[in-house]
Amino acid sequence: MFEGDSGVRMGTSSWSEKSWVGSFYPEATGPADFLKHYSLRYDTVEIDSTYYATPRDSTVRNWRTRTPDQFLFTAKVPREITHERVLVEARESMEIFVETMQWLGEKMGPLLLQFPYFNRNAFSGPAPFLKRLEQFLPHFTREVSLVVEVRNPTWIHPNLVEVVEGCGASLAWVDQGWMPHAQEWVERLGPPRGQNGYFRFLGDRKETEALTQTWDQQVLDPKERLQPWVEIMKSFRVSGGDVFGFFNNHYAGHAPATLEDFRTLWSSDHSSSSSGE
Repeated sequence: MFEGDSGVRMGTSSWSEKSWVGSFYPEATGPADFLKHYSLRYDTVEIDSTYYATPRDSTVRNWRTRTPDQFLFTAKVPREITHERVLVEARESMEIFVETMQWLGEKMGPLLLQFPYFNRNAFSGPAPFLKRLEQFLPHFTREVSLVVEVRNPTWIHPNLVEVVEGCGASLAWVDQGWMPHAQEWVERLGPPRGQNGYFRFLGDRKETEALTQTWDQQVLDPKERLQPWVEIMKSFRVSGGDVFGFFNNHYAGHAPATLEDFRTLWSSDHSSSSSGE
């Protein structure tokens, strides 16, 4: 937790990276023990593996039992729903996924609908996509917390927020190579109004992979890029919303180190604000 605030949770996008052994996990740690060690450091994680398929009930129950009380999982919705069906005739698949993830019990956090970039062959513009959201989301937002992520930069517009939040979901704010920069998000969508904030730090995959193919240390200094996001995320918290943030290896080369850089910036910013500087 940040500054003892249970309404702020920061983690990484998965816990299963084998190259973290020695740099984040103790030497000789086996994959079966990764989650246990991870949950001793952080209080939330975004599950990446659910993007590929709905897990077994037993797998979800194992995640729950291997983590401490107060730990919270968020999870990607399977690509069958977001990429292959794009919500069309996907309600049954979503019901199965939601039912399965509810084995997490009180450790179940938001579920992320991560959509791909859509060209004009898929959608002529945002309007048909928004209509699809309106037809799909309300069937589930009464039961679970949902987050919507889009990767078309021109779709980041108040109309998108109006539809997503009007359906009872939240919008993911994403720091990714081709998406708007931090301040552009605020300029387009305005300051927070008490809603929850869900932030994903994905970086520029091509840039990072040109520098490394292993993920045991940072190859970029992310602090300057992270600083404006600290301020934005604090504004969500001040306005009354809970805040989630998840860091990917591709942001700077080693997600846990990037998270720690963010934590340092958050604390420094807090100290400066408290001292009146």
